[in-house]
Amino acid sequence: MNDLSHIDKKGMPMMVNVSEKKISLRTATARSVVVLPKEVLEKVQENDLQTKKGSVFQTAIIAGIMAAKKTGELIPLCHPIGLDNCNINISFNKKDELIIECTTAIEGKTGVEMEALVGASVAALTVYDMCKALSHDIVIKETKLMKKTGGKKDFERK
Repeated sequence: MNDLSHIDKKGMPMMVNVSEKKISLRTATARSVVVLPKEVLEKVQENDLQTKKGSVFQTAIIAGIMAAKKTGELIPLCHPIGLDNCNINISFNKKDELIIECTTAIEGKTGVEMEALVGASVAALTVYDMCKALSHDIVIKETKLMKKTGGKKDFERK
């Protein structure tokens, strides 16, 4: 028996059929952690770094939202969906790491965790792109799902 939902009985890739699923509220939050070298960290902590391309944080937020909306075009077997909400929050933790959280929501037949993961990832990549002129020693340390609700089962990372 195959436990992977995107593989059919013959072992071939397939899109999951959600036509029989009930519409429900589905949410997800994903987090990307970006480690900035000291010289970049100091500049963005002062008052968001303004570059020739614009504000680092504002540009990252817009890029993340745009990417989340295009997840169905980027990930081959994801359903194209119209998000009801997408919010990106950028902050620093106690280790001076940049924390990017993307929260998505929809009333629909399929979840939005891939949209949250794509949004957080692209926001992190945008921070890298905006700051690479100052240093290439920027590390996108991790991207992970923090929480999801709706569908078969809820999930929350402890």
